[in-house]
Amino acid sequence: MTAEAARLRIKTWVCATVVVLSSVFGNFFLKRGMPAALPTPLSYITALFQPWAALGVALLVLWMMSRMALLSWADLSYVLPVTSIGYVLVALLGRAFLHEQIGVKRWSGILLIVAGVALVSAATPPQTEQGPGHGADHGAQHAPDQAPERPA
Repeated sequence: MTAEAARLRIKTWVCATVVVLSSVFGNFFLKRGMPAALPTPLSYITALFQPWAALGVALLVLWMMSRMALLSWADLSYVLPVTSIGYVLVALLGRAFLHEQIGVKRWSGILLIVAGVALVSAATPPQTEQGPGHGADHGAQHAPDQAPERPA
């Protein structure tokens, strides 16, 4: 592995970690800060100014920006499965701190997510090669200079 490839791999893992943790804790704090009932549209806006909900929103803004950065250099088919480990962490936080009940079917689904993450992260490289499919002409079809001649 070249030094550049190693640097990109480390950068990808660090950014993926930020994506996962900001999503998990952003959603956790947003849930923790939301009141039990929001009877009017105005109450949704005022809920955003509750300290825990505001922290959650700030972390979700960080999540979106770090996810955009990660998607700018890493394959979508790699990023989505790897960052889905956040679903597992959300379930664990919900169970431990919000006292949510998680049944056997839900835990089974969580274990399937973990297995999928392990397969995807071990089987594919985390970055897209910069090549003909990238850049301003992404997806464009270039016509040949001349049409092929037809036999008479």
